[in-house]
Amino acid sequence: MARTKPSDLELAMVAAVKERGFTVSPTQLERWRTQLWLPRTADWTDPETGELRPEIVHRAATLAGISRTGRSISWFGWGFWAMNATPESTARLRAEVASAFERPFRGAGIDFSQIPQGDSDEAFDARREMAARMLMGQRGSRRDFDGALREGAFGAQFELPASRSVSNIVHRALMDPGARMLIGGMEDVGFDEMVEAWAAATPGNPEMIENIRAAQRDAALAGDDLFAQFPLAGGLPGLIRAVQEADGQRLCSAVLACIKASTALTVLLPHVVSKRPEILRTLMADEMWDLWVRVGFAPVLGIGGEAAMAMSVVQHLLFPGWAEGLVRYQTLMDTLLAQPPAE
Repeated sequence: MARTKPSDLELAMVAAVKERGFTVSPTQLERWRTQLWLPRTADWTDPETGELRPEIVHRAATLAGISRTGRSISWFGWGFWAMNATPESTARLRAEVASAFERPFRGAGIDFSQIPQGDSDEAFDARREMAARMLMGQRGSRRDFDGALREGAFGAQFELPASRSVSNIVHRALMDPGARMLIGGMEDVGFDEMVEAWAAATPGNPEMIENIRAAQRDAALAGDDLFAQFPLAGGLPGLIRAVQEADGQRLCSAVLACIKASTALTVLLPHVVSKRPEILRTLMADEMWDLWVRVGFAPVLGIGGEAAMAMSVVQHLLFPGWAEGLVRYQTLMDTLLAQPPAE
């Protein structure tokens, strides 16, 4: 079937993107419109002047910069849907964020809607069997992203702030209890078992583990359930429900904030590996490093991907103070980015 001849407007967009140093074809423009990453052509021009709107040209150039033949643009696409914030784009956004959580189930042949509920022995055993299936062929790492940076700092003989949170959730010591928690929530993993796993994953910080135990004891005496506030308290099904039930405007705002912060961090980290330890010290000194980066919820340098971004979004939506903390951290990163490079 013959392709439709490009319109004058499409050719003008191709030329405008080229002026910005990127190559794009009319076919790509059409594909991006279909995906709702680019607005319809009727919205490309200023109604008064008839000229291409600079923000639309910028978006097309950005898409050209991050697109690769045969590759998904991953969570970058979520940002364009969030910017549009139309009912259709928000519906796509909601579905994709939820899907990022569902993929571990689907990859193991598990239907998330069929996870047995309840505290019977049969339901518990079935969830444990599902968790075992998720772990088949999976290999965790004893060293997380934070740990790799700390090892490099030790080799370079400069000190970094002490950790204030448990290790990355994909650490080898956390794989088994973590998988069971993903399937059945905290009810399938006891407090003591989880803390022991955290201690094995973080052997160099016994004080932090004791602080967790003390906080749990204090909460229990006060009649509170400390683990009910844990992000995975309800397992992945609980996270999916949170996304599905979130207000559309809040969901779009959360996605944009998390993408902005992840992008800033991705720009900053190459400075760290380029022998600027003061940047890493500053980043790690803030509690958001522990609450966001160390635990594996920041998709940076190819680590974490859509699942990490989805976890960031849920944190932004659900946990008091987390969104405000990310805004503060964004300000810190913007300040660091504005500093001139070291001589």
